[in-house]
Formats: sequence, C-alpha cells, structure tokens
Amino acid sequence: MKLVFYSGGSDEENVALDEEALALIDSSNPTLTFIPSSSYDGEYEFQEFVEHYQKYGITRFLYFPVDIPHDNVLLREVFQSDFIHLGGGNTYYFLYSLRKRGLLGFLKEFVLSGGVLSGLSAGGILMTPNIKTAGYPSFDRDENEEGITNLRSLGLVRFEFFPHYKNSIRYDTELRRQSKLTKNPIFALPDGCGLVKNNESLLIVGRGWSFHQGVKTLLNS
Repeated sequence: MKLVFYSGGSDEENVALDEEALALIDSSNPTLTFIPSSSYDGEYEFQEFVEHYQKYGITRFLYFPVDIPHDNVLLREVFQSDFIHLGGGNTYYFLYSLRKRGLLGFLKEFVLSGGVLSGLSAGGILMTPNIKTAGYPSFDRDENEEGITNLRSLGLVRFEFFPHYKNSIRYDTELRRQSKLTKNPIFALPDGCGLVKNNESLLIVGRGWSFHQGVKTLLNS
C-alpha cells in the first residue's frame, strides 16, 4: 500500500515530500491523475498540478472531476494510471461526490493493486477511516452543506489526519479533546509537512504530532 499525505503549503515547501512520493512509482513514464474536490476551479487546479509535476519530468496527465458525469473510457484510464492525487477543498462535498459516483471501491482497489494514492488536505483526510477531522476546530473547519451523517471514508490507515496544523494552545486544546473521543491516533501536520506510507513503513516528512487519548507526542522525535 503506497499512500502520501500532504498537509498543504507552497511548492518549495513540499519538494522533499514530492520526491518521496514520486519514488514510490514503479513506471519510468508514469501517468498522473488529478481528482479535484470540486469541478468548480478544478481545471485551474489541474493546470497548477500539471505545471508542478512537469518540473519533475512527468509528461502524462489525466483530469477526473467526480462531481460531474464521466464515461467508462475515462474511468478505465484513470484507474489504470500510476499515481492518483486527491485535491484539497471541502471534505464533505468530496466524500459526497465520490460516494454518489460509487468511486470509493475503485480507489481502494487501485491502492490494493499497487497504485500510488496521494491526497492534499481534504484528499488526505479521505484516506483515513473517517472525515471527522474536517469538522473541527470551530474556527477552522469545513462546512457540511450536504448534511452528511455517514462520515466513513476509505479506511486505508489506522490513524486520522489533521492538516494545516498550527502548534498553538487553541489547536492543541481541541485536538486533545477530540483524541479522547476516538480510538485512532490523530496525526496533526503543519503545512509543508507530510506522511508517506509504503506498505508497513510510515515516514514523517518535516514535523508532525500525534494526539491520542489526550496526550500530544512529537512523531519524529
């Protein structure tokens, strides 16, 4: 299982994480697929995605917005690609769209078949057991305009992911509280940092913290 979690940040901040992510790909001429959280602004985000990875010599890209109808030809091409990236945005809407199109199972099968799946912020949250971390803290959360009550997501790992973390009292207070309400540790990462899971190994790129049962621990100490 090959997974990459991006918290956020600039291209320059994520160079080390990019290099780790691309090293997971087996092909010498890979196809990278970009799945935005929403088709609104999706083409602009796709262009940024292409320009970003062209710097690494990648030349083959696919764009797959999941909140609009798609044909089976594109569907097959997407899940035969080498690397799929789930973009950032509203996590609730993203999960709603993936579930509506019946794509969660396709993404799981893609990973189990050896494909590399990466996610930025909301995209990273979707790879965990649920999307609860999108709903807090109150001053920095996604709006659940779809009214989703089933928060289960891909469940590819046994931790929860909290992106855009700031090492401050007000974030820590909420994360300590939330960590007492879940059996899974919450991995909180600032922008410019990330996680790389390659089968049984888990690499922390940059700095990250775990919140579990009210206790905060530096992950890469």
